[in-house]
Amino acid sequence: MNRVVVGLSGGVDSSVAAATLHRQGYEVVGLTLWLMKGKGQCCSEGMVDAAFICEQLGIPHHIVDSRDVFQHYIVDYLVSGYEAGITPLPCSQCNRAVKFGPMLSYAREQLGIDQIATGHYARIQYEATSARYQLLRAVDLTKDQSYFLYDLTQDQLAGTVFPLGELKKTETRRLAAEYNLKTADKPESQDLCLIESHGSMKAFLDKYISQSSGNIVDVDGKVLGQHNGIHHYTIGQRKGIGIAAAQPLYVIGIDAGRNQVIVGDRTHATQPECTVGRVNWVSIPEPTAPIRATAQVRYRSPAVPVTVIPLEGNRMKLVFDEPQFSVTPGQAAVLYEGDIVLGGGIIERPTAG
Repeated sequence: MNRVVVGLSGGVDSSVAAATLHRQGYEVVGLTLWLMKGKGQCCSEGMVDAAFICEQLGIPHHIVDSRDVFQHYIVDYLVSGYEAGITPLPCSQCNRAVKFGPMLSYAREQLGIDQIATGHYARIQYEATSARYQLLRAVDLTKDQSYFLYDLTQDQLAGTVFPLGELKKTETRRLAAEYNLKTADKPESQDLCLIESHGSMKAFLDKYISQSSGNIVDVDGKVLGQHNGIHHYTIGQRKGIGIAAAQPLYVIGIDAGRNQVIVGDRTHATQPECTVGRVNWVSIPEPTAPIRATAQVRYRSPAVPVTVIPLEGNRMKLVFDEPQFSVTPGQAAVLYEGDIVLGGGIIERPTAG
């Protein structure tokens, strides 16, 4: 019998993933990571719901205290990033360093099981010619989470199953009702677990970063107003700047050294290219020459055509066919060829154009 450890957050997606594999004849073990205290799917309420699902399915349930790992890789990472004037993306880092890596290690070392599964909407296929596992978008493009999974390793892909990758979200809900799961009608999480826990990203950051007022300036350095902390701003932001102007103003830069927020019109917030660091080539070997691809620079942004130029030091330059709005340091730039995730990395800085 095939054995699999299913990561259970207490939400409907992971519940259906576990129930589906159970019905397919897998020997399923539930595993929940205790990431932090407070409300939210991944915390106390989620652990209770996950335990209930395991009881419903008649499968074992393990809880692993991952709070120190989460604090180091996510909380400290976020805080230091916002203090430096960037907008970090925690989810891809969390998937690789907090979830998939530790879950796979726990499954193998503690339970003697070689496979894990999660409720992510993505797909994995093995490409025999290159002898590599490939990460693909989900069938349901409205729920596709491959953008957050670009940083997974070949070993992690080889040991992972995504039971929901071929399903539409409506089918997942239907299966949850069909299986009579407790989580069938549970509302979908809309925010990061940190936001759910603290009420807002601002509230979370204010807990860790002391507010320090400074100047809001234009591209020429003229003082237009005051801010109460650079961590409250992100590139491309329009609302909440608090400055009246003849034309809409956007945040186009954050200077942590000078404690300044720089604003300009939409053209100033549009970039022709950017550099990307901490690159992980997930589905293909690292290219040695420029390639063509499409790039997604935010989760909800469309993938746009780019020329990818490999650089030394695990970096690359992206040259957009058309200049892009709100290319934000700290966010991920993920490369695709059709549905295949080629790789991705963290945007280092936009290049002025």
